[in-house]
Amino acid sequence: MKGLVLHAEWQPRPGYVVSEFERSTGKAITGSSVWRYPKLSLEELPEPRLGPKDVLIRPKACGICGSDVHFYETDEEGYMLYPGLTKFPVVIGHEFSGEVVEVGSEVRDLRPGDMVTSEEMIWCGECTPCRNGYPNQCLNLEEIGFTIPGAQAEYIVVGAKYCWKINDLAERYGDIDRAYEAGALCEPTSVAYNAMFTRAGGFRPGGYVAVFGTGPIGFAAIALARAAGAGKIIAFEVSPVRHELARKIGADEVYNPVELERQGISPRQVLLESTKGEGVDMHVEAAGAPSRTIPEMEATLAIGGKIVMIGRASERTPIYLEHFQTHAAQIYGAQGHSGYGNFPYVIRLMASGKIDMTQIITSRFPLDRAVEAVQKAARREDGKIMIRQ
Repeated sequence: MKGLVLHAEWQPRPGYVVSEFERSTGKAITGSSVWRYPKLSLEELPEPRLGPKDVLIRPKACGICGSDVHFYETDEEGYMLYPGLTKFPVVIGHEFSGEVVEVGSEVRDLRPGDMVTSEEMIWCGECTPCRNGYPNQCLNLEEIGFTIPGAQAEYIVVGAKYCWKINDLAERYGDIDRAYEAGALCEPTSVAYNAMFTRAGGFRPGGYVAVFGTGPIGFAAIALARAAGAGKIIAFEVSPVRHELARKIGADEVYNPVELERQGISPRQVLLESTKGEGVDMHVEAAGAPSRTIPEMEATLAIGGKIVMIGRASERTPIYLEHFQTHAAQIYGAQGHSGYGNFPYVIRLMASGKIDMTQIITSRFPLDRAVEAVQKAARREDGKIMIRQ
Protein backbone atom coordinates (compact mmCIF):
# COMPACT_ATOMS: atom_id res chain seq x y z
CA MET A 1 0.00 0.00 0.00
CA LYS A 2 1.01 3.65 -0.39
CA GLY A 3 1.68 5.94 2.56
CA LEU A 4 3.10 9.41 3.18
CA VAL A 5 6.19 8.86 5.34
CA LEU A 6 8.19 11.45 7.25
CA HIS A 7 11.86 10.71 7.89
CA ALA A 8 14.15 12.76 10.14
CA GLU A 9 17.58 12.42 11.70
CA TRP A 10 18.00 11.89 15.45
CA GLN A 11 20.46 14.67 16.33
CA PRO A 12 19.77 16.14 19.80
CA ARG A 13 20.64 19.82 20.06
CA PRO A 14 23.83 20.69 21.97
CA GLY A 15 22.90 20.87 25.63
CA TYR A 16 19.70 18.83 25.27
CA VAL A 17 19.78 15.96 27.76
CA VAL A 18 18.27 12.81 26.26
CA SER A 19 16.20 11.04 28.91
CA GLU A 20 16.30 7.33 29.58
CA PHE A 21 12.72 7.14 28.25
CA GLU A 22 13.79 8.76 24.97
CA ARG A 23 16.86 6.58 24.68
CA SER A 24 14.98 3.33 25.28
CA THR A 25 11.89 4.07 23.18
CA GLY A 26 13.33 6.15 20.35
CA LYS A 27 10.60 8.73 21.05
CA ALA A 28 11.52 12.37 21.45
CA ILE A 29 9.54 14.15 24.15
CA THR A 30 10.50 17.53 22.67
CA GLY A 31 10.68 16.82 18.96
CA SER A 32 12.02 20.24 18.00
CA SER A 33 15.10 19.61 20.16
CA VAL A 34 15.92 16.22 18.65
CA TRP A 35 14.76 15.71 15.06
CA ARG A 36 16.71 17.31 12.23
CA TYR A 37 16.42 17.49 8.43
CA PRO A 38 12.86 16.14 8.00
CA LYS A 39 11.85 14.77 4.60
CA LEU A 40 8.49 13.64 3.24
CA SER A 41 7.98 10.96 0.61
CA LEU A 42 5.17 8.78 -0.70
CA GLU A 43 6.31 5.19 -0.29
CA GLU A 44 5.18 1.61 -0.83
CA LEU A 45 4.58 -0.04 2.53
CA PRO A 46 3.38 -3.43 3.78
CA GLU A 47 -0.29 -3.56 4.71
CA PRO A 48 -0.85 -3.30 8.49
CA ARG A 49 -1.65 -6.43 10.49
CA LEU A 50 -4.96 -6.72 12.31
CA GLY A 51 -5.05 -7.65 16.02
CA PRO A 52 -8.06 -9.22 17.77
CA LYS A 53 -9.24 -5.86 19.20
CA ASP A 54 -8.43 -3.80 16.10
CA VAL A 55 -10.25 -2.59 13.02
CA LEU A 56 -8.81 -2.11 9.55
CA ILE A 57 -9.93 1.22 8.09
CA ARG A 58 -9.73 2.56 4.56
CA PRO A 59 -9.27 6.33 5.11
CA LYS A 60 -11.63 8.40 2.99
CA ALA A 61 -10.62 11.87 4.19
CA CYS A 62 -7.57 13.01 6.14
CA GLY A 63 -6.86 16.63 7.03
CA ILE A 64 -3.42 18.18 7.04
CA CYS A 65 -2.85 19.56 10.52
CA GLY A 66 -0.61 22.40 11.64
CA SER A 67 1.41 19.74 13.43
CA ASP A 68 2.05 18.00 10.09
CA VAL A 69 3.30 21.30 8.71
CA HIS A 70 5.54 21.81 11.74
CA PHE A 71 7.06 18.37 11.09
CA TYR A 72 7.98 19.57 7.62
CA GLU A 73 9.15 23.09 8.51
CA THR A 74 12.51 23.72 10.18
CA ASP A 75 14.42 26.44 11.97
CA GLU A 76 17.67 27.89 10.66
CA GLU A 77 19.59 24.90 12.04
CA GLY A 78 17.43 22.33 10.32
CA TYR A 79 15.44 21.20 13.37
CA MET A 80 11.74 20.58 12.89
CA LEU A 81 9.38 23.06 14.52
CA TYR A 82 7.00 20.61 16.20
CA PRO A 83 7.80 20.54 19.95
CA GLY A 84 5.91 17.44 21.04
CA LEU A 85 6.13 13.65 21.30
CA THR A 86 7.43 12.09 18.07
CA LYS A 87 9.11 9.02 16.64
CA PHE A 88 10.29 8.77 13.04
CA PRO A 89 10.05 7.46 10.42
CA VAL A 90 6.25 7.36 10.54
CA VAL A 91 3.26 7.62 8.24
CA ILE A 92 1.74 11.00 9.13
CA GLY A 93 -1.94 11.99 9.28
CA HIS A 94 -4.19 11.92 12.33
CA GLU A 95 -7.34 13.90 11.43
CA PHE A 96 -9.26 11.27 9.53
CA SER A 97 -12.37 9.27 8.91
CA GLY A 98 -12.95 6.19 6.83
CA GLU A 99 -14.75 2.95 6.15
CA VAL A 100 -14.24 -0.12 8.30
CA VAL A 101 -12.95 -2.88 6.04
CA GLU A 102 -12.29 -5.66 8.54
CA VAL A 103 -12.66 -6.18 12.29
CA GLY A 104 -10.67 -8.27 14.75
CA SER A 105 -12.06 -11.43 16.32
CA GLU A 106 -12.90 -9.71 19.63
CA VAL A 107 -14.54 -6.57 18.18
CA ARG A 108 -18.28 -6.48 18.83
CA ASP A 109 -19.48 -2.90 18.25
CA LEU A 110 -18.13 -2.29 14.75
CA ARG A 111 -18.52 -4.14 11.48
CA PRO A 112 -17.33 -3.81 7.87
CA GLY A 113 -19.01 -0.91 6.12
CA ASP A 114 -19.33 1.30 9.21
CA MET A 115 -18.31 4.94 8.80
CA VAL A 116 -15.95 5.96 11.61
CA THR A 117 -13.59 8.60 12.84
CA SER A 118 -10.86 7.93 15.38
CA GLU A 119 -9.10 9.46 18.32
CA GLU A 120 -5.44 10.22 17.73
CA MET A 121 -4.34 9.78 21.35
CA ILE A 122 -3.71 6.06 21.90
CA TRP A 123 -3.99 5.85 25.68
CA CYS A 124 -3.25 2.61 27.49
CA GLY A 125 -6.03 2.67 30.12
CA GLU A 126 -3.71 1.07 32.69
CA CYS A 127 -1.23 3.70 33.91
CA THR A 128 -2.05 5.93 36.89
CA PRO A 129 -3.15 9.00 34.87
CA CYS A 130 -5.44 6.84 32.69
CA ARG A 131 -6.91 5.08 35.73
CA ASN A 132 -7.47 8.47 37.37
CA GLY A 133 -9.39 9.74 34.34
CA TYR A 134 -6.64 11.59 32.46
CA PRO A 135 -6.25 9.66 29.18
CA ASN A 136 -4.58 12.61 27.42
CA GLN A 137 -1.80 12.45 30.01
CA CYS A 138 -1.21 8.71 29.55
CA LEU A 139 2.31 7.67 30.55
CA ASN A 140 2.42 5.07 27.76
CA LEU A 141 0.89 7.33 25.14
CA GLU A 142 1.22 6.61 21.45
CA GLU A 143 -0.06 9.09 18.88
CA ILE A 144 -1.40 8.23 15.45
CA GLY A 145 0.74 9.96 12.84
CA PHE A 146 3.29 11.06 15.46
CA THR A 147 4.74 7.86 16.95
CA ILE A 148 2.73 5.12 15.18
CA PRO A 149 1.45 4.85 11.58
CA GLY A 150 -1.08 7.48 10.55
CA ALA A 151 -3.89 7.82 8.05
CA GLN A 152 -2.28 9.43 5.02
CA ALA A 153 -2.15 5.93 3.62
CA GLU A 154 -4.42 3.49 1.84
CA TYR A 155 -5.12 1.59 5.07
CA ILE A 156 -4.69 2.07 8.80
CA VAL A 157 -5.23 -0.27 11.77
CA VAL A 158 -6.71 1.28 14.92
CA GLY A 159 -7.91 -0.19 18.18
CA ALA A 160 -11.71 -0.41 18.08
CA LYS A 161 -12.05 1.41 21.42
CA TYR A 162 -10.65 4.60 19.84
CA CYS A 163 -13.20 4.66 16.99
CA TRP A 164 -16.53 6.52 16.86
CA LYS A 165 -19.30 5.97 14.33
CA ILE A 166 -20.24 8.91 12.11
CA ASN A 167 -23.20 7.40 10.26
CA ASP A 168 -25.35 10.24 11.64
CA LEU A 169 -23.23 12.71 9.69
CA ALA A 170 -24.18 10.98 6.44
CA GLU A 171 -27.83 11.48 7.36
CA ARG A 172 -27.19 15.13 8.19
CA TYR A 173 -25.35 16.01 5.01
CA GLY A 174 -27.08 13.62 2.67
CA ASP A 175 -23.71 13.18 1.00
CA ILE A 176 -21.22 10.43 1.88
CA ASP A 177 -18.16 12.38 0.73
CA ARG A 178 -19.08 15.46 2.74
CA ALA A 179 -19.86 13.30 5.76
CA TYR A 180 -16.39 11.76 5.61
CA GLU A 181 -14.86 15.23 5.42
CA ALA A 182 -16.89 16.32 8.46
CA GLY A 183 -15.77 13.14 10.21
CA ALA A 184 -12.13 13.97 9.55
CA LEU A 185 -12.70 17.32 11.26
CA CYS A 186 -13.98 15.69 14.47
CA GLU A 187 -10.43 15.32 15.79
CA PRO A 188 -9.32 18.99 15.63
CA THR A 189 -12.77 20.12 16.77
CA SER A 190 -12.55 17.76 19.75
CA VAL A 191 -9.17 19.27 20.64
CA ALA A 192 -10.83 22.69 20.91
CA TYR A 193 -13.85 21.23 22.74
CA ASN A 194 -11.62 19.46 25.27
CA ALA A 195 -9.69 22.67 25.95
CA MET A 196 -12.59 25.10 26.14
CA PHE A 197 -15.29 23.04 27.82
CA THR A 198 -13.77 19.96 29.43
CA ARG A 199 -10.60 21.55 30.80
CA ALA A 200 -11.66 25.19 31.23
CA GLY A 201 -15.33 24.60 32.01
CA GLY A 202 -16.65 26.83 29.22
CA PHE A 203 -18.16 30.28 29.62
CA ARG A 204 -21.59 31.66 30.33
CA PRO A 205 -23.83 32.29 27.31
CA GLY A 206 -23.33 35.92 26.35
CA GLY A 207 -19.65 35.85 27.31
CA TYR A 208 -16.98 37.56 25.25
CA VAL A 209 -14.57 35.16 23.54
CA ALA A 210 -11.28 35.99 21.78
CA VAL A 211 -9.43 33.51 19.58
CA PHE A 212 -5.79 34.10 18.65
CA GLY A 213 -4.90 32.10 15.55
CA THR A 214 -7.44 30.78 13.07
CA GLY A 215 -5.97 27.59 11.80
CA PRO A 216 -8.31 24.60 12.02
CA ILE A 217 -8.19 24.54 15.85
CA GLY A 218 -8.96 28.26 15.98
CA PHE A 219 -11.81 27.82 13.51
CA ALA A 220 -13.20 25.04 15.69
CA ALA A 221 -12.94 27.27 18.76
CA ILE A 222 -14.91 29.97 16.96
CA ALA A 223 -17.62 27.55 15.83
CA LEU A 224 -17.93 26.03 19.29
CA ALA A 225 -18.07 29.46 20.94
CA ARG A 226 -20.87 30.47 18.57
CA ALA A 227 -22.78 27.25 19.28
CA ALA A 228 -22.34 27.82 23.03
CA GLY A 229 -23.92 31.27 22.87
CA ALA A 230 -20.99 33.69 22.95
CA GLY A 231 -22.10 37.31 23.02
CA LYS A 232 -19.23 38.35 20.78
CA ILE A 233 -16.32 36.50 19.20
CA ILE A 234 -13.18 38.43 18.24
CA ALA A 235 -10.44 36.69 16.25
CA PHE A 236 -6.84 37.60 15.42
CA GLU A 237 -5.12 36.05 12.42
CA VAL A 238 -2.14 37.07 10.29
CA SER A 239 -3.33 35.26 7.14
CA PRO A 240 -5.79 37.44 5.16
CA VAL A 241 -7.09 34.30 3.43
CA ARG A 242 -8.45 33.00 6.71
CA HIS A 243 -10.27 36.19 7.71
CA GLU A 244 -13.36 35.49 5.63
CA LEU A 245 -13.41 31.85 6.78
CA ALA A 246 -13.30 33.00 10.41
CA ARG A 247 -16.34 35.21 9.81
CA LYS A 248 -18.08 32.42 7.94
CA ILE A 249 -17.61 29.99 10.81
CA GLY A 250 -18.93 32.48 13.40
CA ALA A 251 -16.50 35.30 14.29
CA ASP A 252 -18.00 38.77 14.71
CA GLU A 253 -14.74 40.66 14.27
CA VAL A 254 -11.45 39.57 12.72
CA TYR A 255 -8.19 41.52 12.87
CA ASN A 256 -4.71 41.11 11.46
CA PRO A 257 -2.27 41.85 14.32
CA VAL A 258 0.47 42.75 11.84
CA GLU A 259 -1.75 45.38 10.24
CA LEU A 260 -2.77 46.66 13.66
CA GLU A 261 0.88 47.05 14.63
CA ARG A 262 1.55 49.09 11.49
CA GLN A 263 -1.21 51.42 12.61
CA GLY A 264 0.21 51.65 16.11
CA ILE A 265 -2.71 49.68 17.57
CA SER A 266 -2.38 46.67 19.85
CA PRO A 267 -4.81 43.74 20.16
CA ARG A 268 -5.45 44.78 23.76
CA GLN A 269 -6.74 48.15 22.59
CA VAL A 270 -9.07 46.47 20.11
CA LEU A 271 -10.35 44.01 22.72
CA LEU A 272 -10.98 46.60 25.40
CA GLU A 273 -12.82 48.82 22.96
CA SER A 274 -14.84 45.91 21.57
CA THR A 275 -15.87 44.75 25.06
CA LYS A 276 -16.51 48.32 26.29
CA GLY A 277 -13.74 47.94 28.82
CA GLU A 278 -15.22 44.84 30.46
CA GLY A 279 -12.61 42.45 29.09
CA VAL A 280 -12.74 38.96 27.63
CA ASP A 281 -14.34 36.04 29.44
CA MET A 282 -12.44 33.34 27.53
CA HIS A 283 -9.24 33.76 25.56
CA VAL A 284 -8.19 30.87 23.31
CA GLU A 285 -4.53 30.62 22.32
CA ALA A 286 -4.51 28.65 19.07
CA ALA A 287 -1.64 30.48 17.38
CA GLY A 288 1.27 28.76 19.10
CA ALA A 289 2.87 32.15 19.76
CA PRO A 290 2.40 32.65 23.52
CA SER A 291 5.20 35.17 23.99
CA ARG A 292 3.22 37.54 21.77
CA THR A 293 -0.35 36.55 22.56
CA ILE A 294 -0.35 35.98 26.33
CA PRO A 295 0.54 39.60 27.24
CA GLU A 296 -2.43 40.79 25.16
CA MET A 297 -4.73 38.24 26.78
CA GLU A 298 -3.49 39.01 30.28
CA ALA A 299 -4.14 42.72 29.79
CA THR A 300 -7.75 42.16 28.69
CA LEU A 301 -9.06 39.54 31.11
CA ALA A 302 -12.55 40.07 32.43
CA ILE A 303 -13.10 39.47 36.12
CA GLY A 304 -13.17 35.68 36.39
CA GLY A 305 -11.68 35.45 32.90
CA LYS A 306 -9.95 32.38 31.49
CA ILE A 307 -7.00 31.80 29.17
CA VAL A 308 -7.09 28.46 27.36
CA MET A 309 -3.78 27.17 25.97
CA ILE A 310 -4.06 24.95 22.89
CA GLY A 311 -1.30 26.16 20.55
CA ARG A 312 2.07 24.47 21.00
CA ALA A 313 5.38 26.32 21.27
CA SER A 314 8.73 25.46 22.86
CA GLU A 315 9.19 28.85 24.53
CA ARG A 316 8.74 30.46 27.91
CA THR A 317 6.25 33.26 28.39
CA PRO A 318 6.40 36.10 30.91
CA ILE A 319 3.20 36.62 32.87
CA TYR A 320 2.27 38.98 35.70
CA LEU A 321 0.62 36.77 38.29
CA GLU A 322 -0.70 39.71 40.31
CA HIS A 323 -3.10 40.44 37.46
CA PHE A 324 -4.50 36.91 37.67
CA GLN A 325 -4.93 37.19 41.41
CA THR A 326 -6.72 40.53 41.31
CA HIS A 327 -8.99 39.40 38.45
CA ALA A 328 -9.76 35.95 39.88
CA ALA A 329 -8.51 34.70 36.52
CA GLN A 330 -6.99 31.40 35.44
CA ILE A 331 -4.87 29.75 32.76
CA TYR A 332 -5.87 26.28 31.58
CA GLY A 333 -3.45 23.97 29.81
CA ALA A 334 -4.95 21.43 27.43
CA GLN A 335 -3.62 18.57 25.34
CA GLY A 336 -5.46 16.11 23.16
CA HIS A 337 -9.12 15.24 22.92
CA SER A 338 -9.76 11.82 24.45
CA GLY A 339 -12.23 10.95 27.17
CA TYR A 340 -14.98 12.95 28.88
CA GLY A 341 -17.41 12.46 25.99
CA ASN A 342 -15.51 14.94 23.81
CA PHE A 343 -15.83 13.02 20.54
CA PRO A 344 -19.50 12.03 20.94
CA TYR A 345 -20.50 15.59 21.86
CA VAL A 346 -18.69 17.02 18.84
CA ILE A 347 -20.30 14.44 16.53
CA ARG A 348 -23.72 15.35 17.97
CA LEU A 349 -23.10 19.05 17.38
CA MET A 350 -22.18 18.31 13.76
CA ALA A 351 -25.11 15.96 13.23
CA SER A 352 -27.54 18.55 14.64
CA GLY A 353 -26.23 21.27 12.35
CA LYS A 354 -25.08 23.45 15.27
CA ILE A 355 -21.60 23.53 13.74
CA ASP A 356 -20.47 22.86 10.18
CA MET A 357 -16.71 22.56 10.01
CA THR A 358 -16.73 21.55 6.33
CA GLN A 359 -16.95 25.27 5.56
CA ILE A 360 -13.24 25.68 6.29
CA ILE A 361 -12.09 23.16 3.62
CA THR A 362 -10.45 25.09 0.79
CA SER A 363 -8.36 22.49 -1.06
CA ARG A 364 -8.50 18.77 -1.76
CA PHE A 365 -5.69 16.52 -2.98
CA PRO A 366 -5.44 12.80 -3.79
CA LEU A 367 -2.98 10.71 -1.78
CA ASP A 368 -0.60 10.62 -4.76
CA ARG A 369 -0.13 14.39 -4.35
CA ALA A 370 0.12 14.43 -0.56
CA VAL A 371 3.64 15.89 -0.50
CA GLU A 372 2.42 18.76 -2.64
CA ALA A 373 -0.53 19.21 -0.28
CA VAL A 374 1.76 19.60 2.76
CA GLN A 375 3.91 22.07 0.84
CA LYS A 376 0.80 24.10 0.04
CA ALA A 377 -0.31 23.98 3.67
CA ALA A 378 3.07 25.43 4.66
CA ARG A 379 2.25 28.54 2.59
CA ARG A 380 -0.78 29.15 4.85
CA GLU A 381 -3.03 29.96 1.94
CA ASP A 382 -5.83 27.65 3.08
CA GLY A 383 -8.28 26.98 5.83
CA LYS A 384 -8.12 23.19 5.79
CA ILE A 385 -6.56 20.95 3.15
CA MET A 386 -8.00 17.45 2.79
CA ILE A 387 -6.38 14.34 1.39
CA ARG A 388 -9.21 12.41 -0.27
CA GLN A 389 -9.31 8.75 -1.30
